[in-house]
Amino acid sequence: MRWLKEPLFHFLLIGAGLFVLFYQVSDDTAGRADRINVTADDIDRMAALWSRRWQRPPTPAELDGLIESHIKEEVLYREARALGLEQDDTIVRRRMAQKMEFLFQDIAQPPEPTDEALQAFLEKNVARFQESARLSFKHVYLSTDRRGKQAVQDAQLLLDDLRIHGADADPAAVSDPLMLDHRFVDRSEREIARMLGREFTDALSALPIKQWHGPIESAYGLHLVYVHERVAPRVPALAEIRDRVRMELLSEKRREANEALFKELRSRYEIVVDKPDGERLANVTAPSQ
Repeated sequence: MRWLKEPLFHFLLIGAGLFVLFYQVSDDTAGRADRINVTADDIDRMAALWSRRWQRPPTPAELDGLIESHIKEEVLYREARALGLEQDDTIVRRRMAQKMEFLFQDIAQPPEPTDEALQAFLEKNVARFQESARLSFKHVYLSTDRRGKQAVQDAQLLLDDLRIHGADADPAAVSDPLMLDHRFVDRSEREIARMLGREFTDALSALPIKQWHGPIESAYGLHLVYVHERVAPRVPALAEIRDRVRMELLSEKRREANEALFKELRSRYEIVVDKPDGERLANVTAPSQ
C-alpha cells in the first residue's frame, strides 16, 4: 500500500473532493437561480482588490458601488447563461479552462522538499544550473569605419608593440574611441556575448591566457585582446543556489501533478476526433488569393 503515501495520490484525492463539492454546490444553487447572495467573503475580496489597486481601503460609498457592480455582473452572467450565450464562445471557453488550470495549481501544492531531494534534483539537472565560463581580459579597439582597409595592417603593427609591453600595456592609450570599457573583470561568457557578440566571445574563449592576440572581429570593428584569467564552467554548490533549485523543483512537481490530474479528468471522457480528409484540409488552410 505504498501508493497511499505518495503525494500525487493525495493531490488526486483532494482534487476529487473539490469536484464533488463543486457539483454539490452547483446542484444546491440550481434550484435557486433567482437568488444572488453576496457574502461577507465576497465583500472582503472586493475590498482587498480595491485596496491593492488604489493603496487605500474603499470608502463606504465606493464599497456600495463595488457591491452593486458585483450584483450587476452576476445578474448579466446568469441571464447570459440562460440564453446560452456562453456556448460556442471561444473566449469564454478559454477563460473557463484557464480558471480550471488555476484550480489545479491550488490543488497541486507539493510538500516542502528536503535538502536530500534538492541535492538529487541538482545532480540530475546539472546543465540547467551550470554557470558559464568567466573571463578577465583587456582589449584595444580599432575602428574599421575610421581606418578602412588600413585597419588590419594597423592591428598587426600595434599587436607587435603590445607583445613587447605584455601585461603592462595600457589599452586605453592606443585604442580608438569606444563606449565600452577597455578592461573586463570576471565577466561571464553570456555577458561578453551580449556586448561584443557570440563570434567574438567564442574566439576569445579559445585563446591562450597571458598573451596578446588578434585581431578578433566584433560588431564594432577589430580588437587586440589580452586574457588575464579564464574560470571554467562550474555547477554551484547547493548552498549557493538553494532557493533557485527549490523553486524549480517545486515548479516541476506542480507541473507533474497538474498533468496527472488532467490525465485523470481526460480519462472520464470518450474522445472522438473526426479529422478532415487531405483535400478538405487543404481547402480550409489554403491562403486566399
